[in-house]
Amino acid sequence: MANYFSILLVILTIASGLIWLIDAIVFAPKRKRKAAQSDARATGTSAMGSEPEVPYLVDTAQQIFPVIAFVLILRSFLYEPFQIPSGSMMPTLLVGDFILVEKFAYGLRDPVFRNKFVETGEPERGDVVVFKYPEDPNIDYIKRVVGLPGDTVVYQNKQIFIKPYCANEQAKQCPALKPVPVEFKSRGDFVQDMAPLLRYTEQLGEASHDILRHPMRDIPASNYYTQPGTRSNEWLVPENHYFVMGDNRDNSRDSRFWGFVPEENLVGEAVAIWISFEFERGEDSLLPTWIPTGVRFSRVGSIE
Repeated sequence: MANYFSILLVILTIASGLIWLIDAIVFAPKRKRKAAQSDARATGTSAMGSEPEVPYLVDTAQQIFPVIAFVLILRSFLYEPFQIPSGSMMPTLLVGDFILVEKFAYGLRDPVFRNKFVETGEPERGDVVVFKYPEDPNIDYIKRVVGLPGDTVVYQNKQIFIKPYCANEQAKQCPALKPVPVEFKSRGDFVQDMAPLLRYTEQLGEASHDILRHPMRDIPASNYYTQPGTRSNEWLVPENHYFVMGDNRDNSRDSRFWGFVPEENLVGEAVAIWISFEFERGEDSLLPTWIPTGVRFSRVGSIE
């Protein structure tokens, strides 16, 4: 849907701009000359009269072009709003959060074909990123970057192990496979399937954030995406690809199930929550479920 909106914005911007430009170069001077001739015949002088009336189509193009051009530039190259539709990133992001995604964080791309024309940076471990879902690029996903290109990632017993990329695997100074540090924080802040979830603080690179674990649910390794030449719960991240996971570890379909995110699928980094709505309307309510029941002002701010 986001792709279609971008294409529509580009078409409207180009169309309205061309209408304004062609009119200014070709038709506006003709209207002015015609109006001047009419005034001259009516008054008997060569003085310029009132401005000729602008056609409706041209007037509309002049009014909307600056607005949609600004929206196109803002949305394509600076910041784009997204709504969180599911709980896969709890507790970091909740259903009803509206976030801002920094589009220039990982390079500037054209809004239609998404070809990168300016390099501005690369994802870091722990970043919360929005990307085009590899199995259906028309869908935007949001997850956290766990594995960088060349990393070895292992997920076992609800614990992440990472071996960072090393150019020379024979060198003694190459890092070994190590667990990502986690520390128990609380229990019961969130409930899923009648079970209070366990909340931990996890340290991924420079990013410290909270994750959720289900106390009983355990996804069999046989359900994971199996990469040729590795174990069923081990992944070697290819060049120009990223391994991503949701913070709600037992309720997230992510790289464990469908593989890696290509670099060209990256949309940007989620940097802030600008508004957060509650949707807790009961089935007996007369109002539609999409109408918010409240605003969570305490959630407005940066994303960890």
